[in-house]
Amino acid sequence: MILVTGATGNVGRHVVTQLLEAGEKVRAISRDPGTAGLPDGVEVLEGDLRRPETLPAALRDVDRAYLFPVHGALDDFLTAAGDEGVGRIVLLSSMAVNFEQTNDIARWHAECERSVRDSGLPWTFLRPGAFMANDLGWAGMIRHGGVVRAAYGDAASAPIDERDIAEVAVRALLDDGHVGEAYTLTGPASLTQTDRVRILGEVLGRELRFEELTPERAREEMAAFMPAGVAEVLVRLLASASGTTAEIEPAFERITGRAGGTYARWVARRAADFR
Repeated sequence: MILVTGATGNVGRHVVTQLLEAGEKVRAISRDPGTAGLPDGVEVLEGDLRRPETLPAALRDVDRAYLFPVHGALDDFLTAAGDEGVGRIVLLSSMAVNFEQTNDIARWHAECERSVRDSGLPWTFLRPGAFMANDLGWAGMIRHGGVVRAAYGDAASAPIDERDIAEVAVRALLDDGHVGEAYTLTGPASLTQTDRVRILGEVLGRELRFEELTPERAREEMAAFMPAGVAEVLVRLLASASGTTAEIEPAFERITGRAGGTYARWVARRAADFR
């Protein structure tokens, strides 16, 4: 039995689906199983990494687990996993841990990795950079006016399709050869924010435009729907990527034997979200 935490998230949903397609027995935990919307064939239990009393039942008969990085809430899970004899943890981490940990996001993920290492359980870490799914945050602006407003339009990243992250997670869950590895994952191309708006317009068949905001204005607008500290970190990350070319990491292609999905293909798959 494989347990998937964060099963309703951008990556977790695909981990569940791909494991079922591989013929595995899958259990998922959700705070509200009735609204999880997971596929037939997965056992869905009520559970929450912040509610330790729900974990022993979720982990019973589990031999491998995909772990979503809930900062400050992993130790109880890992203790229960050890007690139940779980033999492998695949942790969704972040590329941010590769760099100097000068912001909260990097520190949070580094602390999650440290907790897993210290547990003594066999582990694999997945360290993706930007998710293509992050751009769903633009969907409202695209539906209502076609103007994407943000700071640092020339900030480059190599965003990765969330299905590709899930594919590596599934391989790490099923293949012993990935134990003890930490994989940095990117998409196949360096794209600025303005590049991505252009591709969105081409695939959607619409005239879209990027409007440059000052960092101060962007920070204010982001803080309306996320903690101000996180907005500050994200604006600083955009500033550091301004005028650069993002490095393309080879891990995904090396592990899977194929190139990662393109941004245009991702937009085509998610086109309904932008219409």
